Amino acid sequence: MEERHVVTAFLVHGSRVALFRRSEAVATYRGRWAGVSGSLEAGRSAEEQMWQEVAEETGLSCRDVWRVARGQPLEAVDAALNRKWVVHPFLLRIKDPTRVRLDWEHSEMKWVAPEEIATYPTVPRLWETWQRAVQAEDNDPVT
Repeated sequence: MEERHVVTAFLVHGSRVALFRRSEAVATYRGRWAGVSGSLEAGRSAEEQMWQEVAEETGLSCRDVWRVARGQPLEAVDAALNRKWVVHPFLLRIKDPTRVRLDWEHSEMKWVAPEEIATYPTVPRLWETWQRAVQAEDNDPVT
């Protein structure tokens, strides 16, 4: 089974979290809902990769964020792909949600109450990834 490390960043504004529908142009999980995500590239830290994905997929930078928390990684096995994802969760509290811009990787974005995440067809273990990010914010914020 192939193991691949990925980052997932949840953008939060007030009591809402942004969910992004993956476009038909991406390699996996087309049409599923996710946070901002991407594969961890060799030689990069999870934080560096997270910032790159956030910039590419939303147009936001660290100047648009007032708090960041990093959760403990978790595994998500997808037997159909013969792949084990190791997900590195992040939570970013953003200043202005109107600054979010979608790129080609997403066809749609919604601001939802966190408890709604579990009701959407998502990438594997998105709800658990969210819970890890929230727990990290409560316990050990990065900034």
